[in-house]
Amino acid sequence: MRTSAGAGPRWAASTAPTTIRRPTDEADVRPDRPWLVIVWNDPINLMSYVTWVFQKLFGYPRAKAERLMWDVHTKGKAVVASGPREKCEADVARLHAHGLWATLQQDL
Repeated sequence: MRTSAGAGPRWAASTAPTTIRRPTDEADVRPDRPWLVIVWNDPINLMSYVTWVFQKLFGYPRAKAERLMWDVHTKGKAVVASGPREKCEADVARLHAHGLWATLQQDL
């Protein structure tokens, strides 16, 4: 199909910017990684007591609490909770108050 002379496209051309602006601040924009609460094996606490503490502090059903206790006993440690740093710090403090050896580390 032919168009009349001088009739061109009905859109206007635009030019792209030649430079791209990048943020100038030094803010860390990586996603926030969760923190982990790790309970370590110790020669002091009975397995039944460790299971009870997991049930009491975290509300875990007996089966899950026992699985975590067995991980602590056989593997030497178990991750029992995760989340924001402040929550995990509080969980570690509560575990310490119950006589368990617990630490906090950021997830990889």
